[in-house]
Amino acid sequence: MKTVKTIPLAMAIITALCSVSVLAQEFTQEQIDAIVAKAVDKALAERQAKITAAADKKVDVITDPQTTAASPDLAIPFGLKFSGYARYGSHFQAGDQKYVGVEGSYNGASAIGRLGNESNGGEFQLSKAFKSDRGAIWDINVMFDHWSDEVNLKKAYAGVTNVFESNPNAYIWAGRDFHQRPQQGINDYFWMNHDGQGAGVKNLAIGGIQFDVATVSQVKSCSPEVSADETNPSRITCTGSSDTGDDGHYALTTKTHGIKAGPIDVEVYANYGFDSKAIDNDEQLDAWQGGLVLSHTNDSGVNKVILRYSDNSDNSVYNKTDDLTTVYASFEGSHKFTQQAQLDYLLAFHDYDDGKDNTDNRKNYAAIVRPMYFWNDVHSTWLEAGYQRVDYDQGGDNKGWKLTLSQNIAIGMGPEFRPMLRFYVTGGQVDNAHIARADATSNEQLDSLNVGGMFEAWF
Repeated sequence: MKTVKTIPLAMAIITALCSVSVLAQEFTQEQIDAIVAKAVDKALAERQAKITAAADKKVDVITDPQTTAASPDLAIPFGLKFSGYARYGSHFQAGDQKYVGVEGSYNGASAIGRLGNESNGGEFQLSKAFKSDRGAIWDINVMFDHWSDEVNLKKAYAGVTNVFESNPNAYIWAGRDFHQRPQQGINDYFWMNHDGQGAGVKNLAIGGIQFDVATVSQVKSCSPEVSADETNPSRITCTGSSDTGDDGHYALTTKTHGIKAGPIDVEVYANYGFDSKAIDNDEQLDAWQGGLVLSHTNDSGVNKVILRYSDNSDNSVYNKTDDLTTVYASFEGSHKFTQQAQLDYLLAFHDYDDGKDNTDNRKNYAAIVRPMYFWNDVHSTWLEAGYQRVDYDQGGDNKGWKLTLSQNIAIGMGPEFRPMLRFYVTGGQVDNAHIARADATSNEQLDSLNVGGMFEAWF
């Protein structure tokens, strides 16, 4: 999120102009102009410093477009705050696949590489903050998303901080929210995801370490279908019950962060999934998962190791399969050779092992590299190459590669700056040999060539 605050800049200019009116009799016009210019430059430098500091925090603006765990010294903005993430554009398909993907991949919507390989959509949020006479800071947040023909309510929650003297930064919340959905950007993978509704606390400090704890439930949903109706051929109906309540699948989630091991930042996740009586007794099942994130940041970039183990589940303990175990491991990072030449990269491994039905068991290997060159603070050229292999225990494997060249126009120099206009060409080839063997009518080899123009923004 890059929030540009214009009030300090305006105040600096007003102050400078007021000073000019008082000192006009003692200074020449050139000296007055120099004073005003100096004040404006200082305000601009302070604003840029805040933008840079926000970028250095490496907040995932795609999945958390507005960080809500406010600090007690937050200055309450006037009116509503509008924030979000969106990408829309035209994507012309000239080959077999509109978006290059290997069948059987479970780790990401764009597991073979995200650049020039993602669909349209967005998330749009309105927030309002309040501050009580005693200093407690409240906020109310509502978000809608648009990733299909339907618009969905994804957030509707309230939270408060600065209510405990011993823990002023603890943020207590309740409602419907994006929840514990750490994401990798270059392959668009939520390696954990527990969006839902419930209550919890974030940034509870104990002994210099911070804890997030919550109990959340999966929201009831339906399967939308196009209904045959002569008066309205595009009428959408739902199969299965759906309302605004819980569907019976729950999760107790925890995150421990703020841990330093020398130069390494450590995060630990532990989650437990369980069912209520809304689920038939013979279908009730428990699940658990643990995750570990080790990251190291320096002046040249950041490197991160992610490890996750799940029992009876994959990336969410809402969705359970008896005797399923999965392991996910990845190494990702970014390196800045110079201000103009930078590199993003990812290596990932995913093991899916169903002890009761091994016909679908597989191991997934992926590698993505994205070199970027910034000609100036407006224009840049990116090249992304990805390779993926899905190796089944039975019946062979699927594999593929993707290559994207993108010319970009952005608001600043660096991969974190948005909005961005992007014009790209994507090529690739996928060999779904495993699927082809299972179905003689399938096409083993799929060749892709796609051209597109789009914008991407977080705000």
